Amino acid sequence: MNALIKSAKIIDSNSKLNGKTVDILIEKGIIIKIGSKLKNPKNIQEISFPDLHISAGWFDMRANFCDPGHEYKEDLNSGLKAAAKGGFTGVMVMPDTTPSTSTKSGIEYIINKTKANIVDAYPAGSLSHNCEGKEIAEMYDMHTAGAIAFTDNKKSVSKSSLLNKALLYSQSFKGLIINFPNDKELNNNGQINEGVVSTELGLKGIPALAEELIVSRDIFLAEYCNSKIHLSNITTKKSVELIKAAKKKGINITADVNSYHLLLDETELLNFDNHYKVNPPLRTKGDIKALIAGLKDGTIDAICSDHTPEDIENKQCEFDHAAFGMINLQTSFSAANTAINGKMELVDYIAKITSSPREILGLEQIEIKEGTKANLTLFSPNEKWSLKKEEIISKSKNTPFIDKELTGKVYGIINNNQLV
Repeated sequence: MNALIKSAKIIDSNSKLNGKTVDILIEKGIIIKIGSKLKNPKNIQEISFPDLHISAGWFDMRANFCDPGHEYKEDLNSGLKAAAKGGFTGVMVMPDTTPSTSTKSGIEYIINKTKANIVDAYPAGSLSHNCEGKEIAEMYDMHTAGAIAFTDNKKSVSKSSLLNKALLYSQSFKGLIINFPNDKELNNNGQINEGVVSTELGLKGIPALAEELIVSRDIFLAEYCNSKIHLSNITTKKSVELIKAAKKKGINITADVNSYHLLLDETELLNFDNHYKVNPPLRTKGDIKALIAGLKDGTIDAICSDHTPEDIENKQCEFDHAAFGMINLQTSFSAANTAINGKMELVDYIAKITSSPREILGLEQIEIKEGTKANLTLFSPNEKWSLKKEEIISKSKNTPFIDKELTGKVYGIINNNQLV
């Protein structure tokens, strides 16, 4: 892949070129030269867009691709195409499929099926066998096969003894344990955030406490085991406060937030629109303010898509019976950018989808410099656009963002000697 990128503003907190507008010459997937007003020596393809910004390729830590088992909702191929359209050059694939990614062969299935793709797919292995929360999975075997983290995804680990064992066992090979904080008993099959809106609609609520109790427990376990833990899908003000205090204490903890939780609050559900039914639920405007503050001060380390495809039968039904989740890979950056733009420096929140996820997962950092492999995302943080249903790449269409104006447009990605 050969290309000459013209007049691109580099957004990269780790680069001396951060904030500078340059041309970038790429030959056979390698950055050959960076400078101003570069000449096109071989009449190769030139790339130019209005308000063009460029960063290291984006990375998403929470992609659900339903493969194997429910490929009619999404498969690895369609999921990676959606990721590319959304500006991601790398994703971590969640393990709670059918069957779950609980063995070495499950990890190898994902790696082999996604080889040579423009988007790098990194499998997460299940923390417990079949994500059942009963017995620890074959973590070391999965680690040697290529698993980069271990989690039961939205099946929060309720047994403290199991999580304790996983935290201790993973230390021997520096495996990362990820848990979704949700007390199942307090959740009690709730539908939306517990509060004024749930009362008004007559729906069973999911209390913030269901998240915060597990956040607190997981912090204590990480401290007790002297081990690293990553908490996913953080949504409440109190959770942010607990994580901030733990970090100040020196506990090895990181956390992420879903991009749509930065933009949407519980009032979106007043019309019983199933597309806004997600887990964890949309919270309050006060929680959103705390989440953005947590991103700004470093309490929250990464922004994720939490891409969760669902077929039409599971969404177009009575609210109580509708499945949780939305697709979000194509809109994740735009949702976050719409919410954060003007409240954080662009370079700081781009780091939440580039360098920070890779650091958490122990992956090699991407550099924008001469002589390195081109792994880049091209975008505008200012262009307004709206997603059209016919533009959705995912097999599923469960998103509330259709025809909604968002700020921040992806132009394309370059990775693995390919351009889209």
